Amino acid sequence: MNYIPNAQPMANSIFPLFLLFLFFHFPSLSPAKLRPDFYSNSCPQAESIVRSVMHKAFIREPRSVASVMRFQFHDCFVDGCDASMLLDDTPTMLGEKLALSNINSLRSYEVVDEVKAALEKVCPGIVSCADIIIMASRDAVALTGGPNWAVRLGRLDSLTASQEDSNNIMPSPRANATYLIDLFNKYNLSVKDLVSLSGSHSIGQGRCFSVMFRLYNQSGTGQPDPAIEPSFREELFKRCPQGGDENVTVNLDSTPYVFDNQYFKDLVGGRGFLNSDETLYTFAETRRYVRFFSKNQKAFFRAFVEGMLKMGDLQSGRPGEVRRNCRVVNGQSVII
Repeated sequence: MNYIPNAQPMANSIFPLFLLFLFFHFPSLSPAKLRPDFYSNSCPQAESIVRSVMHKAFIREPRSVASVMRFQFHDCFVDGCDASMLLDDTPTMLGEKLALSNINSLRSYEVVDEVKAALEKVCPGIVSCADIIIMASRDAVALTGGPNWAVRLGRLDSLTASQEDSNNIMPSPRANATYLIDLFNKYNLSVKDLVSLSGSHSIGQGRCFSVMFRLYNQSGTGQPDPAIEPSFREELFKRCPQGGDENVTVNLDSTPYVFDNQYFKDLVGGRGFLNSDETLYTFAETRRYVRFFSKNQKAFFRAFVEGMLKMGDLQSGRPGEVRRNCRVVNGQSVII
């Protein structure tokens, strides 16, 4: 994603990361056991409970639902959709919360905690944290004006997490379209999927940290990215000055609380915040989809749903469980 909004830039170039991918096990699409009615008997209220908690979170802090929606991306791309990213570190395990793409970037974990607590009161030990991420991501989109869809459920939660895997997989905001296409292809996700799923940046914000190189040293030139529209560039100079607070946030598109196709209109106009966003318009193979979605919101919504479902089907095939607390595996004490 980022494609991922606030991932820190990698210390080395993208090419060494590509070499890592040659040896890395990518999760496969295995949706056979997943189905929309998975909890119809064991916890029929599951989806309404998730939607209710997400709605309360949206009213309390609109940005929080955008943050939760990105959990699906950060979870499913690393060893499949298994809620590994929700596990806290332990003395024997470095989890994914402090991985390069997550630290100082992912937030609103407490919303998932609230959802899990509400479900445990009604259906203890039934609904997995991995399925909560999938339902909550869908609800974040629907609550902000985007499409609603039937999600496939029945995932198990992982027994471990890997900061190393997350570091090796998740792309930097410096990533270009060629790199992103190659990454998505490893998950059997198409160029169309890449562009439509990047539309997740229709809602939410990113940190100045993620755009500083675009503003002041694009490609080592000491100059701003020429693809940035001049008035937008001046706006970013003011929001993200050199030597300023790089944790200041900037809207990812000009309608950050509404899920719509404005993100693509902004890319066409040179107003994409992240390099990994604007590259989708400056690169020919992805540009046609950006243009298409900028003119046809319904088509974007359809493609986005298709991409989210495909991404949600990614499974590692490893053993799992239904966690009682999304932050720890069952039988492990919670460290306060």
